[in-house]
Amino acid sequence: MGVIERYKRYLPVTGKTPIITLEEGDTPLIKADPIAEKIGPGYDVWLKCEGLNPTGSFKDRGMTMAVSKAVEEGANAVVCASTGNTSASAAAYAARSNIKCIVIIPEGAIALGKLAQALIHGAKVIAIRGNFDQALEIVREMSEKYPVTLVNSVNPYRIEGQKTGSFEICDKLGHAPFYHALPVGNAGNITAYWKGYKEYKEKGNICRLPVMLGFQAAGSAPIVEKRVIKDPETIATAIKIGNPASWEQAENARDESGGLIEKVTDEEIIEAYKFLAERVGVFVEPASATSVAGIMKKAQDGYFPDNSRERKRKDIVCILTGHGLKDPDRAIKCLEHPVVVNADIDDVIKEAGL
Repeated sequence: MGVIERYKRYLPVTGKTPIITLEEGDTPLIKADPIAEKIGPGYDVWLKCEGLNPTGSFKDRGMTMAVSKAVEEGANAVVCASTGNTSASAAAYAARSNIKCIVIIPEGAIALGKLAQALIHGAKVIAIRGNFDQALEIVREMSEKYPVTLVNSVNPYRIEGQKTGSFEICDKLGHAPFYHALPVGNAGNITAYWKGYKEYKEKGNICRLPVMLGFQAAGSAPIVEKRVIKDPETIATAIKIGNPASWEQAENARDESGGLIEKVTDEEIIEAYKFLAERVGVFVEPASATSVAGIMKKAQDGYFPDNSRERKRKDIVCILTGHGLKDPDRAIKCLEHPVVVNADIDDVIKEAGL
């Protein structure tokens, strides 16, 4: 059962809405004790592994809604600007509904795993000599002047679908987490999660709201620096965005929740990226590790008070937005390559240290 069927009563769908689904959602919430040990006494850390959605990222939650509504409204084509994951998801759901998908990407700024997905699903992919923000301007204009539906997160149905992640977290924990950490790129996800938590509280499903902790890459941190970044730079390509479409909504989520939006360096992202894989057993794309890098950095800064004397442990949920196989080149670049020895058991045993 996909997210629309599961949470239909919270979504803007009717009996006339065709549900275009790949059975997205219901992703695991994995306890991560090695990370909790770095945070301090009295905390549990949970990882919401959105890389286990059908196309390997959280984008599927919003795309099932956006494409379903596009088809309901008679669209024959969808269009998006993308640093990767949106293009993969849009292409898959467009293929599922037998409509055309047009993708505009920044040349050379998209991981090959994501580009391959968009291409194999039959999307028309066009690379521009420019950045994501310029690509978004182009697709906005395209959707205004031509019969194509824009499915970036400026499409309100995307936010509606993505908010279901907060419902799943609350349903699994039995309450809202105390802290909710996530990467911030175009800022649709922090907007969506905050919207979902507020709606669940309004319905009486939870009794309190979490503190929202958003993290941007240091070379691509427009919200933190309070200015548009014309040429953002980071190895975390999924959040390499200099002018977020949901900037104001992200700040609202931060301020209303009493939270923060701060930045982490590429080095801190890679450290968390490797820690997740080596100590927790979860392989994510670099942007996903930003949430973990962020809470580890804040722990070092003394942000999380000692909670050991409280009867109830505090939950921290980190959103891991995409699977590591989205960007396998990054893993190869930052890790040791396999050692080559002769096809001889003695050589293998020696190298293995047995």
